This record gives sequence, C-alpha cells and structure tokens, in this order.
Amino acid sequence: MKGVRQLGASLLAAVALFALIGPLCIGHDPAAQSLGDSLLRPGPVHWLGTDLLGRSVLARLAHAAQLSLGLALLCALTAAVPGVLLGLAASWWGGRIDTALSLLADAVLSMPGLLLVLMVAALAPGQHWALYAGLSLALWVEYFRVCRATSRPVFAGDAVQASGLLGFGPGYLLRRHLLPALAPVLAPLVAFSTAQAVLGLAALGFIGVGLQPPTAELGLMMIEYLPHYAEAPWLIAAPVSLLL
Repeated sequence: MKGVRQLGASLLAAVALFALIGPLCIGHDPAAQSLGDSLLRPGPVHWLGTDLLGRSVLARLAHAAQLSLGLALLCALTAAVPGVLLGLAASWWGGRIDTALSLLADAVLSMPGLLLVLMVAALAPGQHWALYAGLSLALWVEYFRVCRATSRPVFAGDAVQASGLLGFGPGYLLRRHLLPALAPVLAPLVAFSTAQAVLGLAALGFIGVGLQPPTAELGLMMIEYLPHYAEAPWLIAAPVSLLL
C-alpha cells in the first residue's frame, strides 16, 4: 500500500512539474502553425509529433496541463473557503442555521455538477471566469459536509467546552482544537476536488461547451485529435495519458 502511495505521489509530482516548467522549457509556440509539418510522427524535433495544423503537441500539452491544473486548483481553493466557513457555522450554531445551510447544500447536490457549471458558463461562453465560477459553486458542498461532520464532535467535546469555560476565544479554539481535526481531511479533499475540476474542464472542452479554440486545453485537444486516431494514434494518446 505504501509503495502505491509513493508511486501515485511521484506521478502527481511529475505532472505538476511538467505543468509548471514545461511551457518555459519547451522551445515551441503552442499556437504556431506550419501546414508543411502536418501530422508529423514523434521525433527529435517534436517529441510528441504535430497536429493537423503543424503545431507542436508537446508544447500544447504543456500549456494545457498548466491551464487545467492551475484553474482547477484555484477552483478547489476558492470552494474550500465558503465550504469550510459555512460548515463550521452550521456545526457551531446548529438549529435553524444548520438546517438552512444543510438544505442549501442538499439543493446544490440534487443538481448534477456539470449541469450547474453549464448554467453558469452559459452567461459567458468560452470564458475562463465563467468556468471558474461554475466549478467553484459545484465544489463547495463537499467541503461544507466534511467540515460540518468533522467539527460537530469537536465542538461538543470536553476540550472545547473546558476552553470556553476558561474564557478562550474563537481564535484559540480554531487554532488549538479545530485545525488539528480538520487538516487531515481537508488536504485529501483539496486534491480530490482539484482532480474533479480537471476532469470537469476536460469533459466540457470535449463536448465543445468549455474553453474554445485555439486555447490549448486537454478536452479540446482530445476532440481535435480524435478524427485522426487511425492515421496518428499518438495524438489522442497524449492528452488521454496525461488525464489518466
């Protein structure tokens, strides 16, 4: 089990490093077209070949990875802020506030996440901010539910009750009691939410309602390369392998 975790962490670190420094190290413009170099096989100049317009697949893959991971991480962190705060508020005050927030979370969960993103993205088709807002609205519920369930027994515990009787304020309770309980569950949740956002962006791009060409994005790359899977299978293999 430990070896599997180490392998997963190594692959994730390699993808993150590729997304971070890949666009800086690859000496090709992802948007530069050269029709004379259309559908070149992988070689020493273009390590992953070129697409129909002669653009470097490796350069486009690096920029797509940077865009997808960066936007997905931003969505996950943005969703974490209201999700955590509302979850703490629900478990701290309880009563009608807890009921109202839980009903709101259930209402959001009753709607498929991608449908919610599509509704927000329809306000500005193909715009980064619309996808960012839609994904953030779809992801906050998980943080709310986890923080609400995790913090409730902490608030009801003897340690918090004793700290309150001794006059310690909310800042002390948060730092001393809540953060140690929330940190082990929030870190994996951020990673999971980021992965969800990456897949969501790719799915929206693949069906043509996400980011629009000529943006280098994983879903767009797959739909652009799919018609050439027979003559150039290495094209579709590049974005699919990165997503997997």
